[in-house]
Amino acid sequence: MKSILVTGGSGFIGSNFVHLALQQLPDCRLVNLDKLTYAGNPENLKDVDADSRYRFVRGDICDADLVNRIFAEEEIDTVVHFAAESHVDRSIEGPAEFIRTNITGTFTLLEAARQAWLSDAASAFAGASANKRLTPHASRFLHVSTDEVYGSLGETGFFTETTAYDPRSPYSASKASSDHLVSAYGHTFGLPILITNCSNNYGPYQFPEKLIPLIIGNALEGKELPVYGDGKNVRDWLYVGDHCRAVLAVLQGGEVGQTYNVGGNNEKRNIEVVHTICDLLDQKIGLLADGRLRRDLIRFVKDRPGHDRRYAIDATKIKEELGWEPSVDFEEGIRRTIDWYLEHADWVASVRDGSYREYYERQYGER
Repeated sequence: MKSILVTGGSGFIGSNFVHLALQQLPDCRLVNLDKLTYAGNPENLKDVDADSRYRFVRGDICDADLVNRIFAEEEIDTVVHFAAESHVDRSIEGPAEFIRTNITGTFTLLEAARQAWLSDAASAFAGASANKRLTPHASRFLHVSTDEVYGSLGETGFFTETTAYDPRSPYSASKASSDHLVSAYGHTFGLPILITNCSNNYGPYQFPEKLIPLIIGNALEGKELPVYGDGKNVRDWLYVGDHCRAVLAVLQGGEVGQTYNVGGNNEKRNIEVVHTICDLLDQKIGLLADGRLRRDLIRFVKDRPGHDRRYAIDATKIKEELGWEPSVDFEEGIRRTIDWYLEHADWVASVRDGSYREYYERQYGER
């Protein structure tokens, strides 16, 4: 790996990965391509702007001319594809952007990689058998996906890499489509692809529409804490730093063409997560101004349409093949996350009130 294109690197998981990659890969150059939608925030990476190994490009992964130009200018040999519309509620309200970004954007990146790395791909496909197609082992296209493509579990069982896809929302359907497209480019053209499917991430820099940062922010401000349905939906929580370590492990040692599930081994009901955050904030900064516990702010609201009941990942494959396993349990991870949000009050405030956009409009112009 010498020249890595990271898509969506200004977002939550992407920015955490950029920080890790710059620390762990001293001989590599990182190019961050990010459209800077509402969830992308250049402030997440202000501390690396001056690093000569890092370049930021504001742009759309659906822009084929731009993507091809980056591949040529930077001699890209590795792609780590985080860029995606990712919030289920938004996909229900407006699915079109999810189809465009998650499917068409992924296709655009795959085509750019195919043209750059497999210049004779068309003739190779026309005249070669599958085992003779071009597979340049120096290159990697790692597509970062979600466990939501597998649908919903009952009270028992786990998602594995062979679980049948059964997406239940426009978001998960768009990610399932992009997974299949990436896999097809590996089988058809010999593109050196890898796929990871992860469970729910949490940690620093997460946009406050997601459960954990939303609850932390509202609890700090004494606002109501909305919980869907009965609060008993179960998620497997994965600390973002552990996820980024897993992505790096797959990038460096994963077998081309394979999928790796990445889970945190931390199944929690949503209401348990909310209770934990409330209790920790009460301990760390005291009760509400009127003396109430933050649990008193919880309000159960109408459930999300098609809300999956339970997700849980079996991460045996990545542990046995690559030696990765989560190092941060939920109790430690949620403490780290709350501490980070308390220590970065200016970042939290700017994201919650929207003023963070002023920074990138000054730096990069209007969207």
